[in-house]
Amino acid sequence: MSKKSVLAAPIDMSTGFKDFFDTIGVTSEGIITKSLAAVIGVIAIKMLLTLSNDPKSALRKGSMAIGTLFVALVLGLYGDTLFATVTSPKS
Repeated sequence: MSKKSVLAAPIDMSTGFKDFFDTIGVTSEGIITKSLAAVIGVIAIKMLLTLSNDPKSALRKGSMAIGTLFVALVLGLYGDTLFATVTSPKS
């Protein structure tokens, strides 16, 4: 009773990473901005977790961490659009 089920159609990925990124629908700029947003997000979470006991400095550092997290969120959502308008070479 060896019944094989095919979950997806076979895709030729002989050219390597370009085929893979085309398959998942992400460009090279998209990969860079998503990874940059992820790194900034991890830094912001670390900033939030290392707050001090002093209320004044904790408020200052916490607000900076929330701002950094917001930048990571905006970069993750709209980064490919933002960088696509900046890096387009003019003919």
